[in-house]
Amino acid sequence: MPANFNNAAPFYDRLSRLIYGGALLNAQVYLLQYIPPNSKILIAGGGTGWILEEITKIHASGLNIIYVEVSENMMALSKKRNTGANQVAFINDAMEDVSVPADFDVVITPFLFDNFTEQTTQQVFNHIHSSLKPAGLWLNCDFQLGGKWWQGVLLKSMFLFFRVVCNIEATHLPDIDQHFAAHHYKSIAQQTFFGDFIVSKIYKLV
Repeated sequence: MPANFNNAAPFYDRLSRLIYGGALLNAQVYLLQYIPPNSKILIAGGGTGWILEEITKIHASGLNIIYVEVSENMMALSKKRNTGANQVAFINDAMEDVSVPADFDVVITPFLFDNFTEQTTQQVFNHIHSSLKPAGLWLNCDFQLGGKWWQGVLLKSMFLFFRVVCNIEATHLPDIDQHFAAHHYKSIAQQTFFGDFIVSKIYKLV
């Protein structure tokens, strides 16, 4: 059975705030300043959808957003969000199973790849990559190990919890930087959060 965050939907945001304070939210909000006006955007793994409201605070109109989320319960919460006058199409499916056109200006992957094995990461990455326009922007945030002992302990605890509750397949972080490098992306900005355990990066396809 594939991973699904249905079981975590009712408490996911509260749990993240309990453990990380505002770090998970701040890491994603940091990315949003790089969205150009009137963009076509792909959001892969949007969770409870609060990111839509944060985007709307910056761009109240003019955006065309495709919002992909595999969890039905997460999607139900997302559809209740305020999206202003932006056009949003909701797709309740796994990203790798969604057929999308190759005309996106921006793709956003908030804490997506930490759910996957390296093999699945490559499959999902390639699929998303094929949807981005030349010179498009890829906004990604995820966890990273920076050598601090508590990071490894916390990461293992997260993987164990979400394997039990949500059936995620991952047991360690995939090397996402190698995928961006292999597909000729350039990192143009980044910021770290929560003692460098979380990193947000803006990549440009060159």
